[in-house]
Amino acid sequence: MLDVTRLRVLVAVAKHGSVTAAARALNYAQPSVSHHIARLEAETGARLLQRAGRGIRLTDAGLLLAERAAEILGRLDAAENELASHVGLRQGRVRLAAFPSALGTIVPAAAACLEAESPGMDLMLAEAEPPEALRMLRAGYVDVALVFRHYQQTADPGPPRGDDEGARGTLLLDEPVHLITAAAEHASADLAAHAEHRWIAGCERCRGYLLRQCALAGFTPKIAFTTDDYVAVQALVAAGLGVATLPDLALRSARHPGICAAPISGARRHVFAMTYGEPPDPPATARLIEVLRAATPDRAAA
Repeated sequence: MLDVTRLRVLVAVAKHGSVTAAARALNYAQPSVSHHIARLEAETGARLLQRAGRGIRLTDAGLLLAERAAEILGRLDAAENELASHVGLRQGRVRLAAFPSALGTIVPAAAACLEAESPGMDLMLAEAEPPEALRMLRAGYVDVALVFRHYQQTADPGPPRGDDEGARGTLLLDEPVHLITAAAEHASADLAAHAEHRWIAGCERCRGYLLRQCALAGFTPKIAFTTDDYVAVQALVAAGLGVATLPDLALRSARHPGICAAPISGARRHVFAMTYGEPPDPPATARLIEVLRAATPDRAAA
């Protein structure tokens, strides 16, 4: 069986990039870190570190084990925190990871509700796009992760599912996706009419959805700018530098006066509150999801 202490050492080396930095972070002597890694290699039968110039780097096996170890250690820490809360050793604490437009709309209202009804509740927030938020959830660094999934009613066989490799999703919102153009232009949600325009794209996940939408409209967009900042996207559009698509929450969070927004037919984005493991959720987690649902504008139908 793998030793938890040695796994923590490997994760520290992966995180900090060197044995020396890992020793400093763990408050260990450097030889002790090297000893733990050597013992872990003996236990696994795999080489975990290799020299790279004057430093070291993790092998493929080391990277794989470090990633899995981070998840395992996170779950252990989460179990310890939940058990401590259950037996009354500390006040309720709940941790949430959410993407920016949710942090600008849903989350503040939910946090205010929690603070009003449970002043002793410790709500910890982290900004993260869906893939990172799910990794944080599985690793036990957060209790709830807000994620989104795009859906095209005219092309997809059905709405996106909330479940994801051990994570369970509660649908909070089914929102439209808009075509964003400069205010001086005629407001239209016909993507094909903008085939010759420059386009502004976001993260890889959002860009994939944009490419698919444009492909369904019969063209490949010319992407001239890339940014995840929805305020910057609107400013670029208002300046006449391109067109873009944005979901409703981004416009609710902040709307530039120099843009027009027209909902694209059949284009939707579903927002889920994700938890990990078998139900039931701890009381603080369950209550956070309840207040998130109450704070969500135009509540989801499902």
